[in-house]
Amino acid sequence: MKDTAEMYIPTLEDMLAAHERIKPHIHRTPVLTSSYFNDLTGAELFFKCENFQKAGAFKVRGASNAVFGLSEVDAAKGVCTHSSGNHALSLSYAAGRRGIPCNVVMPRTAPEAKKAAVRGYGGTITECEPSTSSREAVFAEVQAKTGGDFVHPYNDPRVIAGQGTCSRELLEQTDGLDAVIAPIGGGGMISGTCLTLSNLAPEVKIYAAEPEQADDAYRSFKAGHIIADDAPETVADGLKVPLKDLTWHFVSNHVTDIFTASEQEIIDAMKLTWQRMKIVMEPSCAVPLATILKNRDVFAGERVGVVITGGNVDLDKLPWMKS
Repeated sequence: MKDTAEMYIPTLEDMLAAHERIKPHIHRTPVLTSSYFNDLTGAELFFKCENFQKAGAFKVRGASNAVFGLSEVDAAKGVCTHSSGNHALSLSYAAGRRGIPCNVVMPRTAPEAKKAAVRGYGGTITECEPSTSSREAVFAEVQAKTGGDFVHPYNDPRVIAGQGTCSRELLEQTDGLDAVIAPIGGGGMISGTCLTLSNLAPEVKIYAAEPEQADDAYRSFKAGHIIADDAPETVADGLKVPLKDLTWHFVSNHVTDIFTASEQEIIDAMKLTWQRMKIVMEPSCAVPLATILKNRDVFAGERVGVVITGGNVDLDKLPWMKS
């Protein structure tokens, strides 16, 4: 792991510049409330609905910042990345808006809905096995062949600055918060949240939510150093990747705590949200609500921002359906 002195840590100015850069290419997503969930949890919840975002996920923020921040010379070579889905389709979307090539490496097990979206936006997919080691090895081959600019799904200061714009909007759309909670996989959204809140609202607590079956961030947080799993299995397919040095910097310095939820708790929270709020969300996005329901004593009486990170769901394979 690199020492943080060797990394470029994005700043508040980077986030503010990112917001101006990406405004023509993203939605200012709504914040929804639910009296049902407020009564159920004892908290006042404010759902930041990035499932309504362009390309269906928050990741279009970071991807757009990276793509539209490239020089003309670098942009001509295109961009490339590896991703289980939402970053891949978000980068394809942004590259398509700029008219440049986008090559992505995706696990063969990634949801078909996400693969279809990548191709729909003009991205080129190379498949790999569903493990971090396979993903990185296949990606090295693709990048060597294409020469595109590598936009890492989360361990990239341009991406983190872009993701930080979500929390800036959330602060502007709510009249004061006590806490914000978001899912954690590689840590891009949480890092952007930390970047924004530590500068603009340092009194707001930052919580991360993770599947029990892919709890490497939780174990890293408790151990005080990165613990990486190679190929965890969870219904929350967007949260299978490990922390990296840049996201660990933000998590270790600014996150208040990390909570976990079981597979059934995640599925139950996802289904309940569909039933009560009538919004489409991915299993990964249900993890924060699942952990709030599991830890009501922590959140009771608090005003809590809950980031719903995406809505790219394979409607033929919902997790509560019988196969």
